[in-house]
Amino acid sequence: MISPSDARLWLVKWRWYGRARRPWRRAALHYELARRRAYAKGPIHGEALEMLRDGRLEIGEHALLEPGVWITGGPDAHIRIGAGSFLNLGVMIAAQQRVEIGAYCMLANGCLVTDADHRFDDPNVPVPWQGFTTTGPTRLGDNVWLGAHVVVTGGVSIGERAVIGANSVVTRDIPARTVAAGVPARVLRPIDANRS
Repeated sequence: MISPSDARLWLVKWRWYGRARRPWRRAALHYELARRRAYAKGPIHGEALEMLRDGRLEIGEHALLEPGVWITGGPDAHIRIGAGSFLNLGVMIAAQQRVEIGAYCMLANGCLVTDADHRFDDPNVPVPWQGFTTTGPTRLGDNVWLGAHVVVTGGVSIGERAVIGANSVVTRDIPARTVAAGVPARVLRPIDANRS
Protein backbone atom coordinates (compact mmCIF):
# COMPACT_ATOMS: atom_id res chain seq x y z
CA MET A 1 0.00 0.00 0.00
CA ILE A 2 1.33 3.45 -0.95
CA SER A 3 1.11 6.09 1.74
CA PRO A 4 -0.52 9.45 0.90
CA SER A 5 2.82 11.26 1.26
CA ASP A 6 4.52 8.78 -1.11
CA ALA A 7 1.65 9.20 -3.59
CA ARG A 8 2.01 13.00 -3.46
CA LEU A 9 5.76 12.77 -3.99
CA TRP A 10 5.26 10.40 -6.93
CA LEU A 11 2.70 12.80 -8.46
CA VAL A 12 5.08 15.75 -8.11
CA LYS A 13 7.84 13.79 -9.87
CA TRP A 14 5.44 12.54 -12.56
CA ARG A 15 4.34 16.10 -13.32
CA TRP A 16 7.91 17.44 -13.40
CA TYR A 17 9.73 14.71 -15.28
CA GLY A 18 6.91 13.90 -17.69
CA ARG A 19 6.07 17.45 -18.71
CA ALA A 20 7.83 17.31 -22.09
CA ARG A 21 5.43 14.60 -23.26
CA ARG A 22 2.21 16.44 -22.40
CA PRO A 23 0.39 17.68 -25.53
CA TRP A 24 -0.39 21.17 -24.22
CA ARG A 25 3.24 21.75 -23.18
CA ARG A 26 4.52 20.49 -26.52
CA ALA A 27 2.07 22.83 -28.26
CA ALA A 28 3.25 25.76 -26.09
CA LEU A 29 6.89 24.98 -26.87
CA HIS A 30 6.19 24.77 -30.61
CA TYR A 31 4.38 28.11 -30.40
CA GLU A 32 7.35 29.75 -28.66
CA LEU A 33 9.75 28.27 -31.23
CA ALA A 34 7.52 29.34 -34.15
CA ARG A 35 7.53 32.92 -32.82
CA ARG A 36 11.33 32.77 -33.20
CA ARG A 37 11.16 31.02 -36.62
CA ALA A 38 12.86 27.92 -35.14
CA TYR A 39 11.61 24.33 -35.19
CA ALA A 40 11.76 21.18 -33.05
CA LYS A 41 10.98 17.81 -34.67
CA GLY A 42 10.15 16.04 -31.44
CA PRO A 43 9.90 16.43 -27.70
CA ILE A 44 12.51 18.67 -26.12
CA HIS A 45 13.43 17.72 -22.56
CA GLY A 46 14.42 19.94 -19.65
CA GLU A 47 13.40 23.55 -19.09
CA ALA A 48 13.31 24.85 -22.68
CA LEU A 49 9.76 26.20 -22.44
CA GLU A 50 10.32 27.93 -19.11
CA MET A 51 13.65 29.37 -20.26
CA LEU A 52 12.16 30.68 -23.52
CA ARG A 53 9.33 32.37 -21.64
CA ASP A 54 11.76 33.90 -19.11
CA GLY A 55 14.12 35.15 -21.84
CA ARG A 56 16.92 32.93 -20.53
CA LEU A 57 16.96 30.83 -23.74
CA GLU A 58 17.55 32.55 -27.08
CA ILE A 59 17.08 30.54 -30.25
CA GLY A 60 17.87 32.09 -33.63
CA GLU A 61 15.68 31.72 -36.67
CA HIS A 62 15.88 28.51 -38.66
CA ALA A 63 17.52 26.65 -35.78
CA LEU A 64 16.47 22.99 -35.89
CA LEU A 65 16.24 20.69 -32.87
CA GLU A 66 15.91 16.94 -33.40
CA PRO A 67 13.94 14.71 -31.00
CA GLY A 68 15.43 14.13 -27.58
CA VAL A 69 17.37 17.39 -27.32
CA TRP A 70 17.72 18.30 -23.65
CA ILE A 71 18.08 21.95 -22.60
CA THR A 72 18.43 22.86 -18.94
CA GLY A 73 19.71 25.76 -16.89
CA GLY A 74 19.77 27.01 -13.35
CA PRO A 75 17.73 30.04 -12.30
CA ASP A 76 20.48 32.48 -13.39
CA ALA A 77 21.54 30.56 -16.50
CA HIS A 78 21.42 31.90 -20.04
CA ILE A 79 21.67 29.80 -23.20
CA ARG A 80 21.95 31.17 -26.74
CA ILE A 81 21.61 29.01 -29.85
CA GLY A 82 22.40 30.92 -33.03
CA ALA A 83 20.45 31.16 -36.26
CA GLY A 84 20.52 28.12 -38.52
CA SER A 85 22.16 25.85 -35.95
CA PHE A 86 21.31 22.14 -35.94
CA LEU A 87 21.14 20.05 -32.77
CA ASN A 88 20.85 16.36 -33.61
CA LEU A 89 19.32 13.49 -31.64
CA GLY A 90 20.07 13.48 -27.92
CA VAL A 91 22.14 16.67 -27.78
CA MET A 92 22.34 18.08 -24.23
CA ILE A 93 22.88 21.75 -23.41
CA ALA A 94 23.27 22.49 -19.69
CA ALA A 95 24.12 25.87 -18.20
CA GLN A 96 24.87 27.08 -14.71
CA GLN A 97 25.70 30.59 -15.96
CA ARG A 98 26.11 30.88 -19.74
CA VAL A 99 26.41 28.65 -22.81
CA GLU A 100 26.58 30.22 -26.28
CA ILE A 101 26.34 28.33 -29.56
CA GLY A 102 27.02 30.45 -32.62
CA ALA A 103 25.12 30.61 -35.89
CA TYR A 104 25.10 27.66 -38.30
CA CYS A 105 26.69 25.24 -35.87
CA MET A 106 26.11 21.51 -36.24
CA LEU A 107 26.09 19.29 -33.16
CA ALA A 108 25.93 15.58 -33.99
CA ASN A 109 24.12 12.89 -31.99
CA GLY A 110 24.73 12.74 -28.26
CA CYS A 111 26.88 15.87 -27.79
CA LEU A 112 27.03 17.59 -24.40
CA VAL A 113 27.84 21.31 -24.18
CA THR A 114 27.95 22.68 -20.64
CA ASP A 115 29.54 25.28 -18.43
CA ALA A 116 28.93 23.27 -15.26
CA ASP A 117 30.21 20.26 -13.33
CA HIS A 118 28.54 18.28 -10.57
CA ARG A 119 30.16 18.86 -7.21
CA PHE A 120 31.40 15.76 -5.40
CA ASP A 121 33.74 17.12 -2.73
CA ASP A 122 31.51 16.89 0.38
CA PRO A 123 31.76 13.34 1.80
CA ASN A 124 28.72 13.95 4.04
CA VAL A 125 26.31 14.77 1.20
CA PRO A 126 25.22 12.36 -1.57
CA VAL A 127 26.72 13.40 -4.92
CA PRO A 128 23.33 14.05 -6.62
CA TRP A 129 22.48 16.57 -3.88
CA GLN A 130 25.72 18.59 -3.98
CA GLY A 131 24.71 20.89 -6.79
CA PHE A 132 26.92 22.36 -9.49
CA THR A 133 29.99 24.49 -9.95
CA THR A 134 31.21 26.35 -13.02
CA THR A 135 34.55 27.53 -14.37
CA GLY A 136 32.98 30.17 -16.60
CA PRO A 137 30.98 30.50 -19.81
CA THR A 138 31.25 28.03 -22.68
CA ARG A 139 31.22 29.46 -26.20
CA LEU A 140 31.09 27.92 -29.67
CA GLY A 141 31.80 30.32 -32.54
CA ASP A 142 29.82 30.38 -35.78
CA ASN A 143 29.93 27.34 -38.10
CA VAL A 144 31.42 24.97 -35.52
CA TRP A 145 30.87 21.25 -36.17
CA LEU A 146 30.93 18.81 -33.25
CA GLY A 147 31.11 15.13 -34.22
CA ALA A 148 29.02 12.49 -32.46
CA HIS A 149 29.26 12.31 -28.66
CA VAL A 150 31.60 15.28 -28.20
CA VAL A 151 31.72 16.76 -24.67
CA VAL A 152 32.53 20.46 -24.32
CA THR A 153 33.32 21.42 -20.71
CA GLY A 154 33.00 24.66 -18.75
CA GLY A 155 35.06 27.74 -19.48
CA VAL A 156 35.96 26.61 -23.01
CA SER A 157 35.79 28.61 -26.25
CA ILE A 158 35.81 26.98 -29.68
CA GLY A 159 36.67 29.34 -32.52
CA GLU A 160 34.59 29.79 -35.66
CA ARG A 161 34.63 27.04 -38.29
CA ALA A 162 36.46 24.62 -36.00
CA VAL A 163 35.68 20.90 -36.33
CA ILE A 164 35.83 18.58 -33.31
CA GLY A 165 36.17 14.84 -34.00
CA ALA A 166 33.68 12.30 -32.65
CA ASN A 167 34.00 11.17 -29.02
CA SER A 168 36.35 14.03 -28.12
CA VAL A 169 36.37 15.86 -24.78
CA VAL A 170 37.15 19.56 -25.12
CA THR A 171 38.77 20.83 -21.92
CA ARG A 172 40.65 23.87 -23.27
CA ASP A 173 40.14 26.51 -25.95
CA ILE A 174 40.29 25.43 -29.60
CA PRO A 175 41.36 28.06 -32.16
CA ALA A 176 39.24 29.02 -35.15
CA ARG A 177 39.53 27.08 -38.42
CA THR A 178 41.21 24.01 -36.95
CA VAL A 179 40.42 20.32 -36.66
CA ALA A 180 40.74 18.93 -33.13
CA ALA A 181 40.13 15.51 -31.61
CA GLY A 182 41.00 13.31 -28.67
CA VAL A 183 40.60 13.04 -24.93
CA PRO A 184 41.44 15.74 -24.12
CA ALA A 185 40.95 17.32 -27.55
CA ARG A 186 44.03 18.79 -29.17
CA VAL A 187 44.49 20.56 -32.48
CA LEU A 188 45.43 18.15 -35.29
CA ARG A 189 45.69 20.59 -38.20
CA PRO A 190 44.42 23.88 -39.55
CA ILE A 191 41.53 23.90 -41.99
CA ASP A 192 42.83 24.94 -45.40
CA ALA A 193 40.09 26.34 -47.62
CA ASN A 194 42.13 25.45 -50.73
CA ARG A 195 42.69 21.84 -49.72
CA SER A 196 40.57 19.30 -51.59
